[in-house]
Amino acid sequence: MNDRTLSIIAFVVLLAAILLLLKYDSLFGRDVVTIGLQVVSALLMIWARITFGKRSFHAGANPTAGGLVTTGPYRYVRHPIYSAIMLFIASGVAANWSVVSAPAGIIAIAAVFVRIHCEERLVVLQYPEYTEYALATKRLIPYVY
Repeated sequence: MNDRTLSIIAFVVLLAAILLLLKYDSLFGRDVVTIGLQVVSALLMIWARITFGKRSFHAGANPTAGGLVTTGPYRYVRHPIYSAIMLFIASGVAANWSVVSAPAGIIAIAAVFVRIHCEERLVVLQYPEYTEYALATKRLIPYVY
């Protein structure tokens, strides 16, 4: 299976997991800490989208034209949008821990990791300088991972 197909499958799985969390009222924080983390994740997502510019979103994790973005939040992590998604989901699951929310959250985060790995393999083909950028910039958490 190629990376584009796998990333589309992961996208569908991610959406299904998010919809399951919504259905069971387990996506949004319920206390100051989890709501605060979700606000931070939303702000990170907005900052990343503004920095990334008017490039379109691709369900297949297709690299976009216009050059490699290494400014704004991309200066600190390679995938700030995915970081924001995972923080938002993890905060919601933590606030609404259950036998449904925990597996749905794990599945959602696993789907994001699949997309990251597919996307990285595709991006390096379009932007060879990505390899050097990846060596200097953490994947999801500044200075950690």
